[in-house]
Amino acid sequence: MRLATFTHGGTTRAGVVVGDEVVDLGRDMITLLAGGLERVAGAGGKTRLPLAQVRLEAPVLRPPKFLAVGLNYADHVAESGAERPALPTFFNKQSTCVTGPYDPIHRPRVSQLLDYEGELGFVIGRRCRHVPRARAAEAIAGWVVLNDVTVRDWQLRVPTWTMGKSFDTHGPMGPWIVTADELGDPHALRLRTWVNGELRQESNTRELIFDCYTLVEHLSTAFTLEPGDVVATGTPGGIGMAMNPPRFLVPGDVVRVEIERIGHIENRVVDEPPAREE
Repeated sequence: MRLATFTHGGTTRAGVVVGDEVVDLGRDMITLLAGGLERVAGAGGKTRLPLAQVRLEAPVLRPPKFLAVGLNYADHVAESGAERPALPTFFNKQSTCVTGPYDPIHRPRVSQLLDYEGELGFVIGRRCRHVPRARAAEAIAGWVVLNDVTVRDWQLRVPTWTMGKSFDTHGPMGPWIVTADELGDPHALRLRTWVNGELRQESNTRELIFDCYTLVEHLSTAFTLEPGDVVATGTPGGIGMAMNPPRFLVPGDVVRVEIERIGHIENRVVDEPPAREE
């Protein structure tokens, strides 16, 4: 299945994408996941809408947790000048950074060192703790395309990376959640990132140092995973900061991340708009 969150007629809800239509399920994604994927087929009404007439949102609008692993491809470790990690290196992205698969990315007023990181992400489908690797697939609802947008100077000025990874709009994801029955092996997927049509990253998820199931086992050792939690699995080599000279994103750039059997996201870079009075 392909599970999407969409807006139509002024309301936002979850649905199942079938061909070029979406079947309206009449509820939000986290509620849908918490009820169990086996019940999705009978959930909600039977209203079908053309995809061309809806706005696709991030599949999980506000994940309970948005976790990301760094240095999880050998070529990215090498270009970063780091040592290969013995354990997954996790950091938090604040859930307010999440944005839709085709929404703009803001270059913040406080920095011009804006970078891309195309990644495979997965969404937790059930509440779980102490999950052994052999059963980790049972905890995953499905997979998404992600861009772990990063403000490099803010990332590297302190040991923890959360600030540089969590600016608003710096977590585009989508275009939908693809479940295991449709995706197949998540560790044999071609991943590519383009900037303005120029291929910058090209790899395969078989190159992950710590695969998706290992990440579930590792995280659930410490804390409970919940429906709607999102995990970004890391980026391969080819980031803008590692180029000679570095090539950071500027307003007008268009970043496209594509993963086979899932789809693509595409986001234009714009200057951060003036602050609004709340």
